[in-house]
Amino acid sequence: MWDFNMRRAMGIMLQTLPFVVLRCLVYFLITLAYILMTGVGSGVGWGIGGFGDEGFRAMTTIWGGIAGFSITGIIMLFLREYILYMVKAGHIAVMVKLIDNEALPEGRSQISYAQTVVQERFMQANVLFALDRLVHGVVRAITGIVRAMGSILPIPGFKNIMTFIRAFLRLAVGLIDEVILAYIIRTDSKNPWQSARSALILYGQNGVNMMKNALWLTFFTYGLSLVVFLICLAPAAALVYMLPGAWSAGGVVFALLFAWAVKAALIEPFAIACLLTAYFQAIEGQEPNPEWEQRLEGASKQFRRLAEKAAQWRPMAPQPATATKAALDQAEPSAQPPSQDH
Repeated sequence: MWDFNMRRAMGIMLQTLPFVVLRCLVYFLITLAYILMTGVGSGVGWGIGGFGDEGFRAMTTIWGGIAGFSITGIIMLFLREYILYMVKAGHIAVMVKLIDNEALPEGRSQISYAQTVVQERFMQANVLFALDRLVHGVVRAITGIVRAMGSILPIPGFKNIMTFIRAFLRLAVGLIDEVILAYIIRTDSKNPWQSARSALILYGQNGVNMMKNALWLTFFTYGLSLVVFLICLAPAAALVYMLPGAWSAGGVVFALLFAWAVKAALIEPFAIACLLTAYFQAIEGQEPNPEWEQRLEGASKQFRRLAEKAAQWRPMAPQPATATKAALDQAEPSAQPPSQDH
C-alpha cells in the first residue's frame, strides 16, 4: 500500500522536538498576527464608519478587516524564504541525520547545528528559495512523464491512480520538493544545483512508487487538516463575535488559519519524515540513470536551468540572507504555466 513506516516517522518527530516547538511557535505567531491585524483593521473601519449610517459602518468594518488581513499576507510573502531557510530546511537537516542513525554533535542544540548545515549547503536564503522553486517545476514535469508512461504500461489500476494524482498534483508536490532538499543535505554536496539534478533523476526513476506514497500522505495531511478545521470552527466564530461589527465570514477564515498552522507545524513535518524514509529506501544503491536525465532535459526548462546554475556555482563564505528579488533572479518566473514544463 505504501512504503513508509509511520512508527519510525513518529519517532523522528519526537527526537526533533526542539524543531517541532519552533515550528509551532513560528506558525502560531503568524496566525496570531493575521488575527490581530484583522481585528485592528476592523476596529479602524468601525471607527471610520461612525461618520455614516449603520450600513456604511458595516461596510467600512468589513473592508478594514480585509485590509488588515491583506497587509499581513503581503508581509508573510516577504518572510517565506526565511521560514524555508531557518525552519523547514533546518528541520529536514536534523531528520536526515536521524534517519541515517547518526548521532547529532554533542554540546550543540539541534537548531544551531541545523543552521550551520543549511548555511554550508546553500550559503544564503535566496539560493535555497530559488532552488526550491526550480525543483518544484521539475517535479511537475516528472509527474507528467510518469503519467504518460502509465498510459502504455500494463500496471493494474495505474490509470486510476494517475487520475487522483492529477487532482492532487499541486498538493503532493509541496511534500516532494522538500525530499529533494533532504537529498542535497544528505549527500554533503558542495554544489546544491548539481545534487538537486541527481536527486530529481533518482526520483524520476522511482516516480510511480514515490507519487503513490506522496498521494497517500496528501490524503492523510489534508484529511487531518479538515478535522482540525471543523474542530476550530466554533472557537473561531466566538473570536469573530468579539470583533467590532462581527464579521460573519471571519469564523471560517480564522478556522482555516488555525488548521493551516496545525498542518504546517505538526502534520506536514510528520508527512515529510514518512516520505523521506520511503525515498531513501527506494534509491538505496541506485545511480542516476542517463536515460532519465535525457528525458528531463527535454521535458523541463527548470531542469536545464539547474544545469546552468550548477556550472555557474562558486562556493563562497556564508552571508546574511538578501532580498527576495535576488531569489527571483535565480529561478524561472512562477507564473509560467505547467504546460511549458512538458
